[in-house]
Order: sequence, then structure tokens, then C-alpha cells
Amino acid sequence: MHHTAKMVKKGMVLIVVLGVTSISVFWRINMTPPCACDRCLSEDDPWFMQRFNKSVEPFLSANYKLSEDAFNWWKRLQAERRSFSTYRRTVDRLFQMFPPSPVVIEPRPDRCRTCAVVGNSGNLRGSHYGPLIDFHEFVIRINRGRIQGYEADVGSRITHRVMYPESAVHLDNTTYLVMAPFKTRDFEWIMKAITIGPSGKPRIRANKNLAMFMNPAFMRYVHDMWLQKKAGYPSTGFLALVLALHICDEVHVFGFGADSDGNWSHYWEKLRYKNLKTGGHPEGLEYKVIQELDMRRKLTFYAGW
Repeated sequence: MHHTAKMVKKGMVLIVVLGVTSISVFWRINMTPPCACDRCLSEDDPWFMQRFNKSVEPFLSANYKLSEDAFNWWKRLQAERRSFSTYRRTVDRLFQMFPPSPVVIEPRPDRCRTCAVVGNSGNLRGSHYGPLIDFHEFVIRINRGRIQGYEADVGSRITHRVMYPESAVHLDNTTYLVMAPFKTRDFEWIMKAITIGPSGKPRIRANKNLAMFMNPAFMRYVHDMWLQKKAGYPSTGFLALVLALHICDEVHVFGFGADSDGNWSHYWEKLRYKNLKTGGHPEGLEYKVIQELDMRRKLTFYAGW
């Protein structure tokens, strides 16, 4: 009887030890923060999780196979008339010239990937955000956003430039070219533009080993989930912002929205007309989403005025 009691006692001790061990392992696995930032991008908000899907591939790669359904959505953006098979052949050629997979720094518990997404809004004029923007590890600029002469307000550093052919600019040898393609011809354009242009020289200077191509399926996801299908298609700036949510741990957003007078303009332009409104892009809707993300502490938004 005494022997049996001792065995029961030992069994209970073993169960307690195993329980404590299991809890501590569970605690370590589940409570280790995904990054070393003060505030990592968490997934504890139902509104955010209804929109954010980290399984969507932001970039194309040589091994990625775009679905025909996603292609059919994408080809309507700019009245693409060529076939899905032509698209696939073109992308196959693309990755014979450019790196087969994008260079993306993966998340780690001991690292904080902090990003500044710098839009081109006139609200950056006089903001003095330059030093704050340059503080971030990655500085993502959009289309033809200018730097020279505007450093006090927009900073001087750049690590990524998100652009499409009509807005292409020369890049230095250390800047990532992130292309947002809207048609098959955009892939053909970049293959020619970065090698030999019409005059026998490259149309744009860029390091082709640092080129990355936004996935049409990612563009559709931004439209369907983040804009709730309420607009024709997202602006390049908003695509860059959602991209940052996927590749950064902490996102800081500058230069989006109208200026203090309600004008939708670029910071390097002198306005001739007041009450300048946005063009075909859904900037008003995008701006509301940015404000919502800021309110829910998923990014930090600097209005500029």
C-alpha cells in the first residue's frame, strides 16, 4: 500500500514537471516576438487579418506560376490583348536576364526591419521629415519622386524604387528596382530598357541584379482585399505601402494624401491651380485605409501638416 502511494506521488510529480515543461516550451514558441522592433506587425486585429494575407507572394520568381484567373484580372487593367501563353513565354525570358528569385530579407527575432515608404504628396513641402526618413533601414520611394534639392523634407537615402515604365528614372548601383507591371509589354520594355535602348545605350541605368517584379496576383490581392474591389486598380504608391507591410516589421509612411489646402499634388511642383484633385486612382479610398492602419497601430502615418 505504501509502495503504491509512493508510485502515485512520483507519477503526479512527473505529470507536473511535464506540464511545466510543456507550458514553458509553449511560452517560448508562442511568446518569442517575431522581430526585434519595439512594435512588431502583429496579427491580433480582425479588421487587419480580413485584409492581410502573408501567404500571397509579393514578387514574381522563375518558379512562380501565375494562375490564368489572376492573369485575366490583370490583363483588364490596361486592355492587354495578348494571351496567357504569350505572358508566360515573356516571363520565362525575363528570368533568363534577371535574378530568378527576389532578394528579400526574411523576418528574424533578433532583427528589426524598419521601412519608410515615401509618397510624392505636396504635404511633404516644409515638413522637415528628411532626417526621420533617412533613419530607417529601408527607404522605399515611388515613381519619379525627387530627392535632389528636397533633402530637408524627403531625405536623401533610397534602397527601393517602385515604378512602372512610364515613370522610370535612372537608379544608382545599390538601389533595388521594383517594377509594377500593368501589361506584358512592360516586361518587354524593361528587358530592352536596361540593356540597349533605341540609341544603342540603356534607356535607364539600374543594377539588373537588384531588379524585382511585382506579382500580378499580389496587385489583385491589394485591389480585392485592401480596397475591397471598390476601385479600378491600386496606385503605385498604395501597392508600395502594402508591399512594405509584407517585407518589413515596422512601417512608417510619409507623403500620402492631399496637402493642407486639399490639393492632390507633388512636392516638387509649383501649383498653378488650386483644388487640384486626384486622377484615375482611388487616392481618397487609399488614404482612408492608411488612416485606419495608423489608428490600429499597424503602421505610423506622418500627415505632413
